[in-house]
Amino acid sequence: MTFSLGIVGAGQFSGQFATLFQAHPGVSDVYVTDLLPERAEQLAAAQGLAGTFPSYEAMLESKAVDAVAIFTQRWTHGPLVVQGLNAGKHVYSAVPMAITTEEIAAIIDAVKATGLTYMMGETSQYNPATVHARNQIAEGAFGRLFYAEGDYVHDMDLGFYEAYQYSGGERWKATASYPPLLYPTHSVGGVLGAWQTHAVSVSAIGVRDERGDGVFDKEISQFDNDFSNATALFEVAGGGSFRTNEFRRVGYPSHIRESRFRFFGTEASMEQLATVALWQDKKGVDDITELLEPKPTMSPDDPSLQHIAPELRAAFTSGSAPVHDRSRLPREFDNLHNGHEGSHHFLVDDFVTAVNSRTLPSVNAWVAARYTLPGIIAHQSALKGGVRLEIPDFGDAPAV
Repeated sequence: MTFSLGIVGAGQFSGQFATLFQAHPGVSDVYVTDLLPERAEQLAAAQGLAGTFPSYEAMLESKAVDAVAIFTQRWTHGPLVVQGLNAGKHVYSAVPMAITTEEIAAIIDAVKATGLTYMMGETSQYNPATVHARNQIAEGAFGRLFYAEGDYVHDMDLGFYEAYQYSGGERWKATASYPPLLYPTHSVGGVLGAWQTHAVSVSAIGVRDERGDGVFDKEISQFDNDFSNATALFEVAGGGSFRTNEFRRVGYPSHIRESRFRFFGTEASMEQLATVALWQDKKGVDDITELLEPKPTMSPDDPSLQHIAPELRAAFTSGSAPVHDRSRLPREFDNLHNGHEGSHHFLVDDFVTAVNSRTLPSVNAWVAARYTLPGIIAHQSALKGGVRLEIPDFGDAPAV
């Protein structure tokens, strides 16, 4: 069984995923649309896609497309997802799921009403540290897990200026001020992707930017935001807590590792930094760095990456780590580029498998809500000076 797919947005990441979707044996034709038609035409020509559509609406009206994969600006996903589901299309969406509680509720309602597949492509679901922690938790190796940390530590100077200029045009500074806590899924998802619980309350602190270059300036910001760094402390169901950092002004080599995680239990703990990862128990310390280290699948100087800032290219070139179980993946992926520490192959396969087998994907709408909504409420807490707020929950996914 196969289905056809429409790529929405022909930006820096969509081309990488178009290659994987097109190679997957569960996908037939792949189309593309973009607000800038020339970008869609260029991507279709470069990768030999089935064709382009003049607009998202035209793509949704076409019977030639069974599903859509949304790679648009991060604050646009919620309404586009609902539009796609209501048009009868399965939907894969880049992160975040949405930027308001109401948008998240609308997606879940649309999934319930249509019975269609929705998946959020959270890369940290298959971050090697998350995979290893998930495996160890399943085996009870941590004892009782009671605390964890997840960081998305990516300095604006390391590629983000170029990325926002590419996507934002002349008004790029207005969108580059996107609130850090509204992009929470790389840190929250990496923790909760291993720890099977959910956040119930949060207290967060935002740090106002002092660079003075017009980014994170309330007078310019489309989001009325001047926080460039933020920290949130979450309480979880069943007891325990986790902390996340969303940093955009930080002296740290984010091009080496932008997402990192720590887990602490009563019997063992695990800590990951930029270049080292450790497993620790009451007897001693084991270096697990190699187990979690992805092996590059392509050169950062590959011609296909020339339009991407050098500091961002590692997200497109990383292969799988030894901890990844590639036995479930199609052999067509064996020699194709990967990215975000080996996650891209697994995310594409998750969505394709879910659509074709009519099963729930790993990061379905209910899981995506638990990865996204904590950040939305955390931003509200930060705006109120750290007041502790309850986090709504949409519950577990229904049985299929």
